[in-house]
Amino acid sequence: MASFKHSPALVIKRDDRTGVFMQQNAAAPDAKYGASNKEIELLRSIVEATASSTGDDFLRNLVRRLAEAIGMHHSFVSEFRGGVTLRTLAFWSDGQFAANVEYELAGTPCEEVVGGKDCFIPSGVQARYAREEGVEAYFGVPLKAQNGRVLGHLCAFDAAPRAPDPRTLYLFQIFAGRAAAELERLRTEQELRESEDRLRDLFEEAPIAYVHEGLDSRFIRANRAALRILGVKADEVASMYGRSLIPNTSDAQRRLKEAFESVGRGTDTSGVVLELRRKDDGRQIFIQWWSKPDPSGTYTRTMFVDITDRILLEREQERLQAQNIYLREEIKAVHNFEEIIGSSAGLVNVLRDVRRVAPTDATVLISGETGTGKELIARAIHSGSNRSDKPFIKVNCAALPAGLVESELFGHERGAFSGAIQRRVGRFELANGGTIFLDEIGEVSLDIQVKLLRVLQEREFERIGGNQTIKCDVRVIAASNRDLPGAIAAGSFRPDLFYRLNVFPVKLPPLRERAEDIPLLVQFFVQKYGPRVGRRVTSIEGATVERLACYEWPGNIRELENIVERALILSTTAELTIGEDVLPVCSQAVARAAPGSAAGASPASSATVTAEAANLDSVQREHILSTLRQTDWVVEGKQGAAVKLGMKPATLRHRMKKLGISRPTELPA
Repeated sequence: MASFKHSPALVIKRDDRTGVFMQQNAAAPDAKYGASNKEIELLRSIVEATASSTGDDFLRNLVRRLAEAIGMHHSFVSEFRGGVTLRTLAFWSDGQFAANVEYELAGTPCEEVVGGKDCFIPSGVQARYAREEGVEAYFGVPLKAQNGRVLGHLCAFDAAPRAPDPRTLYLFQIFAGRAAAELERLRTEQELRESEDRLRDLFEEAPIAYVHEGLDSRFIRANRAALRILGVKADEVASMYGRSLIPNTSDAQRRLKEAFESVGRGTDTSGVVLELRRKDDGRQIFIQWWSKPDPSGTYTRTMFVDITDRILLEREQERLQAQNIYLREEIKAVHNFEEIIGSSAGLVNVLRDVRRVAPTDATVLISGETGTGKELIARAIHSGSNRSDKPFIKVNCAALPAGLVESELFGHERGAFSGAIQRRVGRFELANGGTIFLDEIGEVSLDIQVKLLRVLQEREFERIGGNQTIKCDVRVIAASNRDLPGAIAAGSFRPDLFYRLNVFPVKLPPLRERAEDIPLLVQFFVQKYGPRVGRRVTSIEGATVERLACYEWPGNIRELENIVERALILSTTAELTIGEDVLPVCSQAVARAAPGSAAGASPASSATVTAEAANLDSVQREHILSTLRQTDWVVEGKQGAAVKLGMKPATLRHRMKKLGISRPTELPA
């Protein structure tokens, strides 16, 4: 509606003693009014029209009956939500319901009513309120909540002036109270609906599973998280029983019984772990379950979270821990320090050094030919250290591709390079608190040597692609079969890294310098491999022992181990025999077969060969030279001298260097 103009307002007061409204103006004294039969009938008609209705119907009946009762053309009830506007909830105008509108309060009599005052203007509204053109009479009362807050107002207006009548104000106040109660009820209902919607959203969309269950475990209601975890469809909820998801195992049934007994006693459970089977695929799941009886006592309110991944991870960790314990025990059994076989002076000296350095955290550099047992010595040092219960991580530097050495040692972040689809933890990080064994350290490139030097000096490193410095407490044991001082001279190994690694050097003697240990080693390998290949050996042939003792063993203990295993497979008796088909011809036989020892040779030549044969190095040198001449000095390959001599190329080159053999500058045509 529009605003109203000013005209002298009728002053009406209520007698507190009698409760009757009275009119007062300058021309007439106070007068008392009573209710006539017509007015009583009017009240009855309004009450009957609104008593059986609520909400919008009540408000529409109210404004219609009120307008008809007081003979005014327009009547409406409004809602005030704060601010500067009102919104009508029911609007009766000229004999019909009009559309609800929203209008500004400023410059209208409604502004005074919303301020908490009764406003009764029988005439002159348009003169008082410029916006209310065409309106003469206006009656309005505020609608107040029980706490006194103004909810809106009830008003009527007309183009014709009205006679001043306090009964009209009385009617307004009566039905304003009823309208205020209805409006407050509507607001409460709306707030309840909004609260229910919020709670419903919280219930349905919560990441934690919620289920309402009867005391017999029948599902009454379940949210989306519960349906997803349990593999239940929405239309299956009403027919679901929680008990049906429990597997028929003694442990699962016991847990279920204890959980429901606690609910029956009215006590809140504290995260019982239950094993279930999903309804759709029967897959095993584990949940952590809380349940509490509803105050009504007719159902329980249950919530649970899926902890399947956690339980499976814990089980896997237990399995790995058990496996770790087993492997440690096996390592101790197979690689035990006390079970290193041998009693030669060279080995005794090595073991003495191992006992001295093991309890310390000193960096150790183990050198020796391939197959001499460098890894076994490294494990012995770790087993005798204070880190023996921590990881022993082995890295074979020669076996790693050049581009992956850094990633293997220090790890990388996701996306650090092409193919790095997830973060990788490096070997140094895995070995934190324990020992890392860098085998074949001489094969590492110079750029990786720089980073190894930083780890040794600063005890820190960074993953590839990362910017976080990682501290590490790792004992380093390195090993090499290369001549590292020679590599330093050649520029392929950093001298500062060598000095960092060579804090405590341990040099392992080759097997040819431990001839007295060979029978003990053979016996050990017979006991180790005999049961595996199904052979029972009680003795070793004497000629075999002599053949083993005179062999050079370029592959050292590893070669001896392989030959004993091969001989056991070929053996058919309880006596171990290693023939020339298994073990290459020994040096003395080579000496006899060397050029110049054939039948028909001159006595002088024979004497020379015999003299040289007395010197094993001379015989070895001549044999290697002869083979090199036959292969045109080709060392590697299928037709190379190394294959013909039964050696590895690296071993042959080492022997050549030791014996002073070098390729002639010009080979004869």
